[in-house]
Amino acid sequence: MRTTLTVSLPRKMRREIGRSARTLQLTESEFVRRALQDRLWEEAFEASRRKLVPRARAQGLYTDEDVFKRVS
Repeated sequence: MRTTLTVSLPRKMRREIGRSARTLQLTESEFVRRALQDRLWEEAFEASRRKLVPRARAQGLYTDEDVFKRVS
């Protein structure tokens, strides 16, 4: 089920969204949905990273190579 969210945008931003959406052959709604989904994913990733990095450091894991050695 979908719901509607009304957002007020500066005129210039609205034009940029329209231009970018047309370039990608998307509707403005789909363009904004994708942009919001990307941002939400980034937020979730960063939250996980903030939680897991201290745990990794406590186990002596600092680089990708450290992780690779541990799991190999």
